Amino acid sequence: MSEETETPQEPVVRDRRRIDPETGQPRGAAPEQPAPAAGGAPAAPTVGGPDDGAADAALEAAQALAAERLEELQRLNAEYVNYRKRVDRDRDVARNAALGSVAEALLPVLDDVHLARQHGDLTGPFAAIAEKLEATLGRFGLERYGENGEPFDPAVHEALMHSHSDEYEVATCVQVLQPGYRFGERVLRPARVAVADPQG
Repeated sequence: MSEETETPQEPVVRDRRRIDPETGQPRGAAPEQPAPAAGGAPAAPTVGGPDDGAADAALEAAQALAAERLEELQRLNAEYVNYRKRVDRDRDVARNAALGSVAEALLPVLDDVHLARQHGDLTGPFAAIAEKLEATLGRFGLERYGENGEPFDPAVHEALMHSHSDEYEVATCVQVLQPGYRFGERVLRPARVAVADPQG
């Protein structure tokens, strides 16, 4: 019994592309040949076939979709920018509120330091510690205010004593009984003062 030798079969590749890659024409349709013009020159290809209307409509639809997506992107970007600004603003407000609360809790200590300095009792290493404390709080925005002779402002002063004097044309702080403190624009404690009002 003779053995039959089988020849291996080559793979079959079928090109099912609808557009011919060489001619650019649809498969199954004969390539269009322009009719020769008078004098034997080939005629120019005609522009504007039956598919041009569909192509224009598709282009307009694509442009409208692109414009819509761009508008959505711009709106999202604006919302994100506003969100970042709001977060930064809220963070600053929370930070200032926390620092203001700490400074307000330290006001009795600062009053004692101020009185000790006025009476000459703040000497030695305690003076250096007090100066460092005041300087640190000052860097964060704490400010002491209230001086003799400045005009009385009910927004930042609290009048504990009143008198009348012809030396002043406006209500004036003639004695600061307790200095005031503010943190940025926020008044932590008004300056408590004695006020001299002008004579009526």
